[in-house]
Amino acid sequence: MAPLALRWSVVEQSGPERRDPEDQNGDENLSLGVGPWAGPWPDDPRLDPELLEHGDRRNVVDEYRYWRHEAIVEDLDRRRHPFHVAIENWQHDFNIGSVVRTANAFLAAEVHIVGRRRWNRRGAMVTDRYQHVRHHPDLAELATWAHTRDLPVLGIDNLPGSVPLETYRLPRACVLLFGQEGPGLSEAARKHVDVCLSIAQFGSTRSINAGAAAAIAMHTWIVQHAEP
Repeated sequence: MAPLALRWSVVEQSGPERRDPEDQNGDENLSLGVGPWAGPWPDDPRLDPELLEHGDRRNVVDEYRYWRHEAIVEDLDRRRHPFHVAIENWQHDFNIGSVVRTANAFLAAEVHIVGRRRWNRRGAMVTDRYQHVRHHPDLAELATWAHTRDLPVLGIDNLPGSVPLETYRLPRACVLLFGQEGPGLSEAARKHVDVCLSIAQFGSTRSINAGAAAAIAMHTWIVQHAEP
């Protein structure tokens, strides 16, 4: 298959009649993505016949156009990075979806939701279909899960005594833990982290958006460990 220079869409569907129930963006996105396959029918088991027939409007990179969902996840699983992302979910924070989307972009091993099982998926833009998401009822279970796998838990929050993220060498295999928007890491989380890291700020606000902090921390891992 030749490379395609195409626009992507947030509509996750396999044809005009199959609208994703989580799509929040309406019919205006039906013009994005790619239309039905033109030319001889490709002989590739990774491709979805319905997507080939009706077009592919999903939020995926061009490399995965027309691929079956299972084939995409299988390919991602072969390349996932060994860092995990965990976020506390006590207040149904809408930033969780954004964290999941960023974790997918940087190919994290898993995202761990700590606290309430249900979380706001809107900001994920359907990327949670391609990202492994695990639930933990509390911080103690997350810490046990991580430490039995020799994964240090690194809290990200601007707390007194925190180590600057900019000067810290992140372990290759680790869990990056984030708190809720506003309060940051809970008291329970602070008891279970192996180290707390801060992100340098220079303005008047006490903290930056939780989704932005997660993106900065994940990208720091990418800079230190991932190959271009």
